[in-house]
Parts: sequence; structure tokens; C-alpha cells
Amino acid sequence: MQAVFPGQTPVDRTTMNFWEDTRVVEAVQQTGRKKVVIAALWTAVCRAIAALSALDDGYEVYFVSDASAEVTKEAHEMAIQRMIQAGAVPMTWLQVRLEWQRDWARQDTYAAVIGVAKEHGGGYDLGHQ
Repeated sequence: MQAVFPGQTPVDRTTMNFWEDTRVVEAVQQTGRKKVVIAALWTAVCRAIAALSALDDGYEVYFVSDASAEVTKEAHEMAIQRMIQAGAVPMTWLQVRLEWQRDWARQDTYAAVIGVAKEHGGGYDLGHQ
């Protein structure tokens, strides 16, 4: 993430629920936006609990379903179902990237988006080559 957003300062924290850290919530509030996209290391703890907290605070939450994992497939799937039940919207990393790009004719972001695909896109990048 730091390579993609070099101007951002990471928030060093020890909480499982990053939404409990006032520095995180204040940073989100400063954007003035009411939609958040969440990805995290652990599905049920780091992502689901934060997603539920953000929903409780009135945010529209999208979560990147394939950008975290759990100790079992069932734990991952149940955490996803819990977030959906609460109103969060699942997306994949590819879907997020494509929705942000919107169209390949958008040349101002094309090179950066294709660069991410080439470096991290696996099989998806073959189509660009």
C-alpha cells in the first residue's frame, strides 16, 4: 500500500478494530466522504468488525472480499455473510480497480491502473499484454 500511496503516513496501532482508533475515524471524516472501501488482513476481526462499526456510524461500506483471509474457509465466508447481512457491499480487488478506472479511454489514470495490473494482476494482466 505504501508503494501505491507514498504520501500517506501509516497509522501505527494495536487495536483489532481500526474503527476504534480515533485517528483513523478522524482521517476518514476529513475526506468528507460517506463511502468507505475496506480491506484488511483478517476477514472476521480486522475487516468485519471495522465494517460493522463504520456502518453503525452511518457510512456506506464496501469491502474487498478477496483482500483478506481467515483461519478457515468457513470463517471467511461467515464473516462475509455477516457484513452483507449488516448492509456492507462485497467487491473483489479487480472490480474495485475497474470501477475506479471506469473506462480504458480515461487516459489520465490508464498508465497507473495498467501498472498495478502488470505488477499484481496475475492472469488478468495477460489480456493487456
